[in-house]
Amino acid sequence: MANAELPHDLSPWGMFMAADWVVKAVMIGLAFASVVTWTVWLAKTLELFFTVRRLRGALRSLLGSTTLDDARRALARAGGPAAAMLRVTDLELERSGPLPAEGIKERVAISLGRIEAGAGRRITRGTGLLATIGATAPFVGLFGTVWGIMNSFIGISKAQTTNLAVVAPGIAEALLATAIGLVAAIPAVVIYNHFTRQVSGYRALLGDASAETLRLLSRDLDRRDAAPARQEIPYAPPVRVRAAAE
Repeated sequence: MANAELPHDLSPWGMFMAADWVVKAVMIGLAFASVVTWTVWLAKTLELFFTVRRLRGALRSLLGSTTLDDARRALARAGGPAAAMLRVTDLELERSGPLPAEGIKERVAISLGRIEAGAGRRITRGTGLLATIGATAPFVGLFGTVWGIMNSFIGISKAQTTNLAVVAPGIAEALLATAIGLVAAIPAVVIYNHFTRQVSGYRALLGDASAETLRLLSRDLDRRDAAPARQEIPYAPPVRVRAAAE
């Protein structure tokens, strides 16, 4: 009799098909969250790889330049935050004209800070979803488990029996929801922490590029301010000393 009351299929798929509709909805939602997690992982891994590589190349070009003109030539065909930093620097130089150097550097620093912030926000897009899945998936799975166990106890009450063959399948179906919740949550937390470290390194590279752009700007402005001072020095022709015999 005990064997006759057991379901024919105790595989995960069989337990899913035999579960209550609420538990099924929980399982489907958790499976979809797991798919989203791995999709975000693939997309952000590729995005970080190409973005960081491009930024490192631009930073090497900035470090190898001695003036802003050299940096413009090196990054003429480049894109990304480093090229945007050069563009806003040129725009501020054009708008400021002969204004004092300190004010120009201050305004450029503000613009570079906004570029850094915008690039940081773009690179973190999608990672918040991982944090949400990692934090909520275990509780969603626990909800499915509690609902399934409630239904199991209701079935026990209706059947008026405590036979393990009647109790076990329903509890197993309910615990499957918790298992799927953990399968969705654990990778999401690990991937989110990994991306957090990667983004921190990317932001450090952005800071290096911003600092190098400001250094080139400061050097060019100092040269600009020093040029008129050299031109103002009066020219004195060399004095020819007469020979004593003359």
